[in-house]
Amino acid sequence: MLQEVLKRLIKRDLAKLKEEIDAYQTESNIWIVADGIANSAGNLCLHLVGNLNHFVGTVLGDTGYVRQRDLEFSLKDIPRAELIEKIEGTIAVIDQTMDKITDKQLASEYPITVFTKGDTTAYFLSHLATHLGYHLGQVNYHRRLLDK
Repeated sequence: MLQEVLKRLIKRDLAKLKEEIDAYQTESNIWIVADGIANSAGNLCLHLVGNLNHFVGTVLGDTGYVRQRDLEFSLKDIPRAELIEKIEGTIAVIDQTMDKITDKQLASEYPITVFTKGDTTAYFLSHLATHLGYHLGQVNYHRRLLDK
């Protein structure tokens, strides 16, 4: 049951991320980095897509996705349509992978150590959902502040 809840939350927030990226009135504003703002909405989007494709898709779903974390923050000016495609692809990975996760897996140690040895898959998936929500809020604020 928990995997279904987490799947719904992650998919909900990825859908909202897609809406936020699509809501920019001026596409180039997706990539603005202003004083006091560390990352553009575009880079946060790439980071979230890379993060979920790696930790859910590759580690739990064996998708073969290879994360290039440095590019999540260094790439610029990716077209909005491509960002949206990446989000949609990530939603599909979440659907496919989360449907296969068992209660036993959730209670077991996450396959790789990210924070602390012994963290369960349930704990780490919960972290991923809150991480997504945190950065989604930053994207929303970025859009409202800078897309005028």
